[in-house]
Amino acid sequence: MTHFLSLLFTLTIISTYVFAAQPPLEGLLPNGNFEEPPKPTDMKKTVLIGKHALPKWEITGLVEYIHGGPQPGGMYFPVAHGVHAVRLGNEATVSQTLSVKPGSLYAVTFGASRTCAQEEVLRVSVPPQSGDLPLQTLYSSDGGDVYAYGFRANSSSVKLTFHNPGVQEDPQCGPLIDAVAIKELLPPRPTRFNLVKNGGFEEGPHRLFNSSNGVLLPPRQEDITSPLPGWIIESLKAVKFIDNKHFNVPSGVAAIELVAGRESAIAQIIRTVPNKMYMLSFVIGDAKNGCHGDMMVEAFAAKETLKAPFKSVGQGKSKTVSLKFKAISARTRVTFYSSYYHTRADDFGSLCGPVIDEVKVSSVRA
Repeated sequence: MTHFLSLLFTLTIISTYVFAAQPPLEGLLPNGNFEEPPKPTDMKKTVLIGKHALPKWEITGLVEYIHGGPQPGGMYFPVAHGVHAVRLGNEATVSQTLSVKPGSLYAVTFGASRTCAQEEVLRVSVPPQSGDLPLQTLYSSDGGDVYAYGFRANSSSVKLTFHNPGVQEDPQCGPLIDAVAIKELLPPRPTRFNLVKNGGFEEGPHRLFNSSNGVLLPPRQEDITSPLPGWIIESLKAVKFIDNKHFNVPSGVAAIELVAGRESAIAQIIRTVPNKMYMLSFVIGDAKNGCHGDMMVEAFAAKETLKAPFKSVGQGKSKTVSLKFKAISARTRVTFYSSYYHTRADDFGSLCGPVIDEVKVSSVRA
């Protein structure tokens, strides 16, 4: 009996350790790149027939399984992250049930593009949360835009759904999705030396291995569900999460590129002591991605404003700037946006802008 109890205790310790040591979830969803094809009997030309016609996914409405490239009728479907994609007709959905940790924050990363030069919307939902993604703005000219959507799991099983709400009347139109991945995000904390959470932007969404365009973080995502932990995407347009594999990043593995001028802003609300003095510093630079010209990042903290100019020659240079401010309440909003609009010198169809990194706030003597 003693031997049995000892064995049971050992197994409990081992299982607890294995569970605790489980790495955070990250990678493509099952058939997340849609390269596992439907059965021929589940298709009529390109249209999927039946709720379970698309392997590992559920569908409703008119969903097409397409090859990238020229299409019958003269259209061209860009599939930047593989060979196949799905196109959602009006009111159509594709969904998948995911096993997650209750209470944890996740980011879904997906390649999405419009098929017509008109207003198209992609609705992403993980109940009870839902967000509409406007696709009329193309951030890259090759159709390779990648987006991230953040959600907090409220149970161990959640249903991720992509839905075309039917804003566009033309049945030939509808958004394309060509890859879907997920990543569990670790909650960042402020430190004694920096009141800003995730100030180096090291914690962020999964980056598709075959994408070199960075990940667009859609507007109006609050810090509690933002795919950039700790930060609020509070602008009308997206900001871009970039990595050091494909871009010049001032420090660490990731940074933020403000790609849509004054319509591209991020903010964070930090804890402060009223009437105490603080120093805000950050790095401004360029991503070495063909973004040239006079740049300007405007930073706001309490009642203070800093306009930080930077002349880019596209060489991946950067500099550190700082702003002293007095806190006027127990919460201080720190905000950044780009003053000007930029496109790449070698590709006027691709939006770009200044890079910010290493955001720090610390208390100083008056």
